[in-house]
This record gives sequence, C-alpha cells and structure tokens, in this order.
Amino acid sequence: MNTPHIATRNALSRRHFLKGTGATIFSLPVLEAMTPAFAKSGAVEAPPRFVAMCATLGFHTPYLFPEQSGRDYELTPYLEKLKDHRDQFTVISGTSHPSQQGNNGHASEMTWLTSAQRPGLAGFKNTISLDQLIAEKIGVETRYPYLALSTTGRSLSWTSTGVEIPTQSSPSKLFKALFVEGTEDEVAAEMRELKRGRSILDTVLGEARKLESDLGPRDREKLDEYLTSVRDLEVRLQQNEGWVQKPKPKVDAKAPKDVEDRHDAIAKQRLMNDMIVLALQTDSTRSVTFQLGGMNAVPSNIPGVKTDWHNLSHHGKDPDKIEELKIIEEAEFTVLNEFLTKLDGISENGKTLLDRTAVLYGSNLGNASSHSSKNVPLVLAGGGYRHGQHLAMKIGEKEETPLSNLFVSLAQRMGVEIDQFGTSTKSGLDGLELA
Repeated sequence: MNTPHIATRNALSRRHFLKGTGATIFSLPVLEAMTPAFAKSGAVEAPPRFVAMCATLGFHTPYLFPEQSGRDYELTPYLEKLKDHRDQFTVISGTSHPSQQGNNGHASEMTWLTSAQRPGLAGFKNTISLDQLIAEKIGVETRYPYLALSTTGRSLSWTSTGVEIPTQSSPSKLFKALFVEGTEDEVAAEMRELKRGRSILDTVLGEARKLESDLGPRDREKLDEYLTSVRDLEVRLQQNEGWVQKPKPKVDAKAPKDVEDRHDAIAKQRLMNDMIVLALQTDSTRSVTFQLGGMNAVPSNIPGVKTDWHNLSHHGKDPDKIEELKIIEEAEFTVLNEFLTKLDGISENGKTLLDRTAVLYGSNLGNASSHSSKNVPLVLAGGGYRHGQHLAMKIGEKEETPLSNLFVSLAQRMGVEIDQFGTSTKSGLDGLELA
C-alpha cells in the first residue's frame, strides 16, 4: 500500500523489480467524493466488484456443507450464522484444483486463486490469480486497481508472471492510503519518486534490450517476460503521475487503530472487513483479496477456546478438538455475516453494494486435518446471482469439478470475456445462474 518502493532504489534486481510491479499497481485513479457518480439518481449502471477471502486453516466441512442439495437444504451450524442472507448466498461443495500436492501441507494457499499445479515443488511457476485478471478489466478506472490484504502477510494475489504481490495487513495504513490527504511536501515528494521510478525503468529497458541479441531462445523468453513487466509498471507509474494530486474521497469514518493483540484474529478480520466496505463504497477499488491466516497459538477473545488454532485444525477426528475448532470457525462466519450485512445496507442506484459485489469466501483446504485440498469449502454471496441454494458437484469420480469452472463464471460476471481459466473444463460452473 506504500508509494512505489522501487523508486527509492539505485538499482533493480529481477526479483526486486517484479515484486515492485505488484506493489506499485496499488496507486491509480482517484475519486472526488465519497458517493461515486454512478450511485446518484439517474446515473450510469454501477460497476461490478469482486472480493475473495481465503481462510488458510480451512473449515470443518461437516459443519458447513448441507446434506441436501438444491434450495430446500437445512442450515448447517456455520450457515446458521448467515441465515439472514440465505437468499443472497450459494454454498458450493465438490470442487477442487487438481494436483495440489506441494512442498508442504499449506502450499495450496499460493494457488487458491490461480489453480497452478504442484505448488512449491521443483519447476513450479505460479500463474495469474483470478483477482488480477479481473483487475485488468474493471480496475483501470479506480484509484487502486486491486487491494491485496492479509492478516499474516501472505498473499492470494499473483501477477501474470507468477510473482506474489505484497499485501497490506494494517487497517490503519490502508485507511491512510485510501482517505488521508498528503501534505504539499508529501505530494511533491511522491511526484519526484514517481518520476525517478520512470527514469530508472527507462534505464532498465535500455540495458535489457542490449542483451537480447546475445541470448538463446529460453533466455530470450525469460527476458521478454521481464520486459513486459517493466512496460506494465511504466504505464502504471505514468498513470500515478496523473492522479497523485487529485483529492481522495471523503468519509465520515474515523481512522482505525490496528489491533494490538496479534492473537486476536477475529478482531483483525472484522476491522479489515470494515476497510474493505469503505474501499468498495467509495469506488476506490473493485477487486480485493483478503488472506485470513490462522496461527500456531490460542486465538484471543474467543470464549471456550484454550488450544492453539493450528493444533485444533489437525484434530484427527477428536470430538473435543472439533468442538473447540467449531467455536473459532463460527466466530469467523459471524464476521462474514456482519460484512455481508454492511454491503447489503449500502444502496447504489436502486440496488445494494452486495448486489454489485461477488464475495467468494472459502479455503484452499477441504480437510485441514489431513492437508487435503479436495472438496474445498466455498460460499459465494452477492454479485447478482440466483442464490439460496447448495450447489453440490459430483464427488467420487476420478476428478472433482474444477474450482476454475467457478472462476470462469466469476470472471465473466466481472466483464472479462473468457471461456477458460487455469484448469477449467467448462465455460462456467453448472447450476450457477444470474438472477
């Protein structure tokens, strides 16, 4: 969420440059008031938004997935927390990404939004994440084409060249970036950094082009990827220069204070969710990822929880551990319910912000106890879909329904004209229809 940090360097390594690419995309167009123009009476159609939240220690799916499919399912303990929004969400079972066995049991965090295979193993290279594909389409008119957020520092967002995009974990810093104006000196300093960044990139491009004639085919391909990233970043720096002096949106909300207790995971989720609502409401961004990390510690301020969270996720079917884990996960779904309620309470030109925002909530792990990435937990809310159902994909066949089939549907809903993404096998998820 900082201003482009590549501008403070005298030289750029390939690794540093590509990381800078992801971080710098965080600064684009700006709004002049809290209420976007499209939200006013008679204005043009409000844009779609996309939010993806991944709980990296999974959920105990027997408490999430209903036994019945279709619309007449009975609410499970976790879905009971969302009962006020029953007609505004769909629970999805039976999907997964293929070949997610990686270099450790949690490697599939890297590929939840990409579907790249064999994460972290020799030869692995990640691919573009769904949010980044969407941001390329719907993020060009907002201050931030996307927000990559987390509670732990790990990211769900990856560039087209497979580089992890740095995240923001501080709600207070996010609020400042979104809504707090810089002083004249700070704005001038940012402009100088942007111009210096462009100057550095010009030098990088010139030096890189000198290498092309001396490289073999494979190295030339790698260099081409590098140059593409440089050109993309150069465009973004140029756009930043055009917007850095424009005013930020005005909000009534007070600047938040970060949660000091690093073990208070629920408070961290709740506070960052509030920032996401503000960012969407002011049209400061239209694409958001939020990594909800667990911990090797007892989460604070959850009555009845006395065991460290990671230990509980590896419950080994111990009923006492499962019941304690349930308390944590019910708290997470309570926070999700609050988030959906806030989106649903914001009107935009005859509809609600929830109607305009597709919220994907789930995990990369279908069974955290065994680190299985099969049958991952998913709830899709809002976004203008015909909800109120349990979409139960077929389980037990050689391969489950690719999660990427859903990603195709989501991308299309955001205006991205594709019929394939990652490991998808169809141009959308069967049974998911627009309202």
